[in-house]
Amino acid sequence: MFNKHRQNQHSLYQKARQFFLANPDILIALEQYFSDYMFRAIESNIASIKEDYDEASCLFPFWQQYPPDERGRQPRGDQYPWIEVGEHIFGEKIPRFLQKDFIMRDVGLPTGPDSRFVLKSNEIAKITKNFTDSIWLFIDIKSVGPRDDFGHTVMSHNQISGDGLWLSFKDGIKNSVMMATGKQQKHEFHCSIPPVYVLSTGVIAPVVLLAIKPVYKMLSLENPQGDGGQPLNRVVVISIPNGLLLESNPGYLKKFPGLLFPGKDDKQKNPLKVRSRISFDILTRIANWRVKELILK
Repeated sequence: MFNKHRQNQHSLYQKARQFFLANPDILIALEQYFSDYMFRAIESNIASIKEDYDEASCLFPFWQQYPPDERGRQPRGDQYPWIEVGEHIFGEKIPRFLQKDFIMRDVGLPTGPDSRFVLKSNEIAKITKNFTDSIWLFIDIKSVGPRDDFGHTVMSHNQISGDGLWLSFKDGIKNSVMMATGKQQKHEFHCSIPPVYVLSTGVIAPVVLLAIKPVYKMLSLENPQGDGGQPLNRVVVISIPNGLLLESNPGYLKKFPGLLFPGKDDKQKNPLKVRSRISFDILTRIANWRVKELILK
């Protein structure tokens, strides 16, 4: 199975990669379409999203004796990790939003972002000028509270796509090494996601990457004598450029230094798996639709 479709996939991949290198505006249009689509879907369903998200706090008596493990280097002990709340609420609802307008496949991959959907629609075909009617949508849920709500998010090597060179027919696709560049430090970033996939059926699926950032309040900070809770406060939808846009054409990493900058991993971590931060400020300089914020009342 590893090599059954390799020859056809190799041929179609080279064709697809050259097409998107020559037409970066099509990749950008796909990213804008899905950024807008996801933001509208969340906005129109925000009442049910918030109701289910906030229920986690109301269920406190049922998990009070078995709280999630604290994270971070020096937790203060007054904040509950809410990562699984965000992953469950958004991760379960998003497929139901998408099913209304797309034919979906839950194609397996051994590694990658939290949610991965191959989507097919006439609208995709229209945007790509009938080159393909499919994309592979990758979504990561990045839950944060008031103490870690910054103008960036941390991305692993399995959450960013690269330039996807398939030089050796036998070895498969390999991305060029990116650089995460900060004001004082920089490090290599070895992203593992290709810019385009070709399924065994010959379907060409360019990668579209979104990060969804639920931001919760800590009511204990607003009123130390009150009841407490961690209700949903804001939702940010972030569109991360495809690796061909980052590395090749138009080459955002060179045009916008600091777009990727060093992550929070220490020197003992495997250098091939070191994470990187992506700057929201620079993403909005590339295009203001790449970072959209929904503030709840």
